[in-house]
Amino acid sequence: MTAAEFLWYIPNEVRPGHRGDDAAAGHNSLDTLTRQAVAIERHGWRGALLGAGWNRPDTFTVATALVARTTSFEPLIAVRPGYWGPAHFAAAAATLDHLSDGRVRVNIVSGRDELAAYGDSDAGQAQRYARTSEFMRLVRRLWTEQDVTHRGEYFQVTGSTLGPRVRARPGRPHPKLYFGGASDAAERVAAAEADVQLFWGEPLDGIAERVARLRELSEKLGREHPPLEFGLRVTTVVRDTTAQAWADAEAKVADLAARQDDLPEGRGRFDAVGQRRLLDLQTRGEVLDDNLYTAPGRIGGEGAGTTWLVGSAADVAKSLSRYADLGISHFVLSDTPYLREIERQGDHLLPLLRSPD
Repeated sequence: MTAAEFLWYIPNEVRPGHRGDDAAAGHNSLDTLTRQAVAIERHGWRGALLGAGWNRPDTFTVATALVARTTSFEPLIAVRPGYWGPAHFAAAAATLDHLSDGRVRVNIVSGRDELAAYGDSDAGQAQRYARTSEFMRLVRRLWTEQDVTHRGEYFQVTGSTLGPRVRARPGRPHPKLYFGGASDAAERVAAAEADVQLFWGEPLDGIAERVARLRELSEKLGREHPPLEFGLRVTTVVRDTTAQAWADAEAKVADLAARQDDLPEGRGRFDAVGQRRLLDLQTRGEVLDDNLYTAPGRIGGEGAGTTWLVGSAADVAKSLSRYADLGISHFVLSDTPYLREIERQGDHLLPLLRSPD
């Protein structure tokens, strides 16, 4: 797995206690977030995903602040079409990429949000993903071309040239565009326009099926970009022994179940196809593929918190290697408390993943 890239997750939340994190004062202060970003650098991670949403601190502002306080940390900046216009975003990202010497990554998010709060409209799924596709296509053009004129269904620019320019680097003509989504409409966007398709923690057979389908769809749609890459965003509960990991995972689920009315995550936002796929895994069993734990979804876990990979560092490394064998080359991992687990998993899990064996 030496060619794989490993990122962490910084929650970027107004309220403390995200997914069982320590509910400490100043949890989202610049000093606290900087400690996490610096620890990510020191313990072997490439960077971290920063979540986006209207009720969160602005993701691009947080990313800029953390880049300024680090030397190698690469933020994977979640952004939404509609919150950003493509030319505005392309210019902001190109500027940060220039100032950081190429450390910007972008995660395009098309899921539901409080759209009316920032002046966007709640279009249907087909329109939402059509706009996302056009957004990604135009941003890429603005990063790689000059004097861009575009007359699309959702966006228009005339004679647009960015300054400063995005500087192409070996294997990286522009910041990578990550994208998630499991619906038919989302997969068509990924197959045609994304650089990296992110999956949540599904079993190996589900990931294998989706990788094969997206590769076939890319060919069918006449993809014009380098081959689509694949990533896994999942919670990893790593302890010194298998028994301790499972004991802690079960205790964490019990604690979250007891506290779910007080937790910041909302309930009922389970209409997304990818989220439903994760919740439906419970019918197959509480533990799948040796150590994929589905119980967190039963007590309200969402997204990457719905399923967990549980075990010793060797157990989890073995599981992640199996995903790598299916074509996964980008891993976004996390567990709480975030700062402690940055260090634990960086010191004990990452060396196993980077071993030539």
